[in-house]
Amino acid sequence: MKKRPVALIILDGFGMRDEEFGNAVTAANKPNFDRYWGQYPHTLLNAKGEYVGLPEGQMGNSEVGHLNIGAGRVVYQSLSRINNAIKDRSFFSRQAMND
Repeated sequence: MKKRPVALIILDGFGMRDEEFGNAVTAANKPNFDRYWGQYPHTLLNAKGEYVGLPEGQMGNSEVGHLNIGAGRVVYQSLSRINNAIKDRSFFSRQAMND
């Protein structure tokens, strides 16, 4: 198979959703984007909550989104790490908690 060029294009703040009402992305005149979207392979990433290491339901931001893309995995933020440690009970076996 012949190797072909690949482009990673991150559209920061360019949220995609099905609902049309109040949807600036759907309402915008973007012929180039629409052509690329229809013609080339693409994917969407979840960029909120637990998908990017934030508490469930918390809106993502550029920093955590780019951090997770660069790492290639979920990088848990401080509050999520604490919440996860409490859930799995490892929080209570930490030396600082027992001193």
